[in-house]
Amino acid sequence: AEIEGEMGDSLPGLQARLMSQALRKLTASINKSNTLVIFINQIRMKIGVMFGNPETTTGGNALKFYSSVRLDIRRIESIKDGQDVTGSRVRVKVVKNKMAPPFRQAEFDIMFAEGISKSGEIVDMGVEKRVVEKAGAWYSYKGERLGQGREAVRDFLKTNPAIAREIEGKVRELAGLPARGADKKADAKEAKDEKPERKVESRQDEKRGHSARATT
Repeated sequence: AEIEGEMGDSLPGLQARLMSQALRKLTASINKSNTLVIFINQIRMKIGVMFGNPETTTGGNALKFYSSVRLDIRRIESIKDGQDVTGSRVRVKVVKNKMAPPFRQAEFDIMFAEGISKSGEIVDMGVEKRVVEKAGAWYSYKGERLGQGREAVRDFLKTNPAIAREIEGKVRELAGLPARGADKKADAKEAKDEKPERKVESRQDEKRGHSARATT
């Protein structure tokens, strides 16, 4: 209706009504198909708000109600390589969470060429868990200096994946998380354990078929 209309036509509440109707129809199908749906929204400013937060998201309240997790993602600074901007430092706040405690926040790097920077996360978590030592601008691991400045250390871990994996393993252990690849190995082991049972069942079915043919 908005596309077919003229410029300047007022259609109050149209998007909110469409979102409400669509989400009512989609919810059951999403649940049955075990599908993850991600909506990316924009922040708009409420008109005439004198007190409180003037920010809001488009599409009415239906999406806020039906969503299981809502994340507020904002860029807090730019990451530069000389004069070139190569990424952004972002802060993510969990404003709604039906799966875990809400209202937590995290900061990480999003690099334009690679997405979320894993090496940057290893540096930050390593310092937080005291696996990596920081003295001024210098970062050290096991008494050896990794580099001066966070970006230099991030680049060092990229070119030295063995050290990065070692630091990551210690961070995971201190955080109570499974080791890297442990979940995949467990799933593979479960799948391997299930295969002999299926073979036994198929053999039993074959024997039943042979005995049935013999009796006839």
